[in-house]
Formats: sequence, structure tokens, C-alpha cells
Amino acid sequence: MVIAFVTVTPLGTGSTSLSSYVAECVKALDESSLKHTLTPMGSILEGTLEEILEAVRMVHNIPFNQGVQRVSTRVVIDDRRDKDATGQGKVESVEKKLAE
Repeated sequence: MVIAFVTVTPLGTGSTSLSSYVAECVKALDESSLKHTLTPMGSILEGTLEEILEAVRMVHNIPFNQGVQRVSTRVVIDDRRDKDATGQGKVESVEKKLAE
């Protein structure tokens, strides 16, 4: 399982508010089968590498489809192959260590 963090930033929109663009990206992710979690600074995606790369391509293009002329997309990929990793599992591992 791959875990990725993605942030899509439309540039030159004429406004400091980007929530309408974020909402469209989240709607598209909701329609996909990919597990995702919205955070204040981006989204966490969980799935195969192919699924995640396809989702990143999709959300990167959404602001362009809304008329934006420039988009900056940041992606961080955690691809662990020695065992199944999930976002929840990573959080639980840290919480367990904090409780010790």
C-alpha cells in the first residue's frame, strides 16, 4: 500500500481563497475508489502507486478545467514494500510509543 500527500495550488486566481478549488478536487476524489483524507494543508491518499498517480493527475487538472492558467502540485509518496502500511497504522504506531 502506498500513502501519499498531495497539495494542489492554483496560481493567479485573483483571490487568496482557494477553498472552491479544493472542494472540486475533494468531490472528484470522493467519486473515485481511492481512500483519501482531507487535511488543512492537503490530502492523504492511500492505494496502489498506479491509483495514486492517476488521482494526482486528475486533481492537478481540475483547476485548469475551471479556467486557471497555472497550477502547482506537490506530491510526497511513501511506498513501503516490506509490509502493508496504512495511514491509520502509522498514527497508531506513534500513539503506542507515546503511551509507553
